[in-house]
Amino acid sequence: MENGTISRRRFLMLAAGSVCAMAMPAWLAGCSAGQNGEGDGATADDGADSAAYEVQSLTLFLFDTVIQISALCAPELMDRLSERCQFFEDRFSRTKEGSDIWNINQAHGAPVEVSEETARCIEASLAYSEASDGLFDISIGAVSSLWDFVEGIKPDDDAIKEAVKHVDYRTISVDGTTVTLADPDAMLDLGGIAKGFITDDLVSMLREAGCKSAMLSLGGNVYVLGESFRGDDWNVGVQDPNGTANDVIASIPARDKSLVTSGLYERSFTIDDVLYYHILDPRTGYPAKTDLASASIVSDSSTDGDAYSTTLFLMGHDKAMDLLNSDERFSGLLIDMNDTATASNGSGFTLLSE
Repeated sequence: MENGTISRRRFLMLAAGSVCAMAMPAWLAGCSAGQNGEGDGATADDGADSAAYEVQSLTLFLFDTVIQISALCAPELMDRLSERCQFFEDRFSRTKEGSDIWNINQAHGAPVEVSEETARCIEASLAYSEASDGLFDISIGAVSSLWDFVEGIKPDDDAIKEAVKHVDYRTISVDGTTVTLADPDAMLDLGGIAKGFITDDLVSMLREAGCKSAMLSLGGNVYVLGESFRGDDWNVGVQDPNGTANDVIASIPARDKSLVTSGLYERSFTIDDVLYYHILDPRTGYPAKTDLASASIVSDSSTDGDAYSTTLFLMGHDKAMDLLNSDERFSGLLIDMNDTATASNGSGFTLLSE
């Protein structure tokens, strides 16, 4: 980690003059160009063909989050990316009737045929569950379906106690594209991995189309592809979980990297002075008891980042930092309830002062 700090105000001023991506609900001013290149007017040089593209931008609301994509590419590629996002919404949504996950949850233990993408995502989830000793568990659906973080509804304690009996990733089996739940009352929820998996899929589409510069934001999942639209590093910021939506606590230069943040500020409500937030502990069915306000992870794979940022949050500060410092796939930034930020060894994060 760099020892120097710059002010958050100074960072915002710098952001207005350079392209950057933020791990927060909105991009900073000056970070993205408008549709058909409104903004910096940058072009992409594809080498021998010398094909020039303007910056194309796309904004959608799917997966219960705002999706923002900007890329130096042909306009038709944005249409394909939009269709691909809808493809995943139609298969991964827990609440959309007829989706793969909805069908699995309604099958009461009967085998269900799913798309190849759904099968791969579930198989990846099971590997993360094994690696985390069950801290990451997509069978949390039996519990998460009881909570409503939009309307601020807390389930009855007895209902949570009953539902948590059916949270166990070991009841899930995948055979090709057939998914079976050994527990007929178990339910899947891909909320802890879907955005990362989808981000990696979209990045692959961009690369296959020859795109050399792009930024993608799916809620707390940010991926920066290649160099920025101005030809330098992207500057990715981390939201202050204890501040307002536009408060930035740290930044990091990046190319071809994912930055995923899990934090208690994303979706939460308060009842009788008790804060309830959406990251549920699969062992208890309640919001995780942790000393962290947020956990951010930098990695090559957004799928890795999504699953492990949730795991880090559940681990708490000390165990999470041990994992970040011992696993060469990751670097990260942990922020505790007192707004103290700690970066892993050699992460490259710069902390921003007031």
